Amino acid sequence: MKRTVTHLADGRELIYFDRRDDADRSAVDTRELPPRPPASELRYDPLLDEWVAVAGHRQSRTFLPPANECPLCPSAPGRATEIPSPEYDVAVFENRFPSFSFHTGDYEQVGGLSEVRPGLGRCEVVCFTSEHGSSFSALSPEQVDLVLQAWADRTAELAALPGVEQVFCFENRGAEIGITLSHPHGQIYAYPYVTPRTRQMLASAERYQERTGSNLFADVLAAERKAETRVVASNDHWTAFVPAAARWPFEVHVYLNRQVPDLNALDDEERAAFGPLYTDVLRRLDGLFGVPMPYVAAWHQAPVRTGRDLSYLHLELFSIRRAPQKLKYLAGSESAMGAFVNDVLPEEAARLLRAQQIR
Repeated sequence: MKRTVTHLADGRELIYFDRRDDADRSAVDTRELPPRPPASELRYDPLLDEWVAVAGHRQSRTFLPPANECPLCPSAPGRATEIPSPEYDVAVFENRFPSFSFHTGDYEQVGGLSEVRPGLGRCEVVCFTSEHGSSFSALSPEQVDLVLQAWADRTAELAALPGVEQVFCFENRGAEIGITLSHPHGQIYAYPYVTPRTRQMLASAERYQERTGSNLFADVLAAERKAETRVVASNDHWTAFVPAAARWPFEVHVYLNRQVPDLNALDDEERAAFGPLYTDVLRRLDGLFGVPMPYVAAWHQAPVRTGRDLSYLHLELFSIRRAPQKLKYLAGSESAMGAFVNDVLPEEAARLLRAQQIR
């Protein structure tokens, strides 16, 4: 892998990841860009013991442009984009409209019981391919391996930044999910706190370990592999299964078959084995209703400084589509109370996914 670091016209960092050592990444960003916005402000919610980012500058971010105006495609004569090179393998750059950054502004306290502080951190965009009409499911095993190397590289670098407590790699796919750009891409958030979901999972894992002496995630994986009924796909290194208490109509968790804290800990064989299994699962999802399945794919990695011995790298993949013309919306129970009601039996979801004929 060749790694090339350069900068965009407004100073944001751009990193190319290439399979070829002779890849030329000397193209320069010729655009005139406005100054970078200040970091969001974080406001503390004392009722839930959580931080909420308020980022008003994100209201002006690019929203579903036509393909010939896509900012993630390679630059071409007369059309400069976020990626100056006329072609690329994988490209990662600092988000122009970040939820977190190190460019601070002025922040005033709002009174009451809420504290305000700068939303320090970093947000990056990961372009999986230069092909606008492609998708993650269509990537070759070699391309998936390169994406994994890019994720691991960014996880290590972002975790080393001052104040970063957790690094989150994810992909939102489909207009139904709320994407603003249709080009195949994901994002990485370097949070200045440990996220609520991770805190809750690690608290459960800690209680479980105190009670049983075992790792909760490892035991969940072992139980699903033994039961088999919810396993969708597996190989020597990875297992994909529908969790027994799935919240979403179609939800698949992909676990490494050994405990590691983050993507940076994967070895060459584990990286190579991930792509064929994961793209198989994605194609099964797309085959369910004959239309591209909208989804969120979220990597759960260990926080930077806490819970690393309890954490277990895994991917959570879920879709809001429950039938060909029906979406699951978060209604009163889910949105207000956080109490999920799933319309699809997890065992049936797993059976339907296994039954797909993949080409």
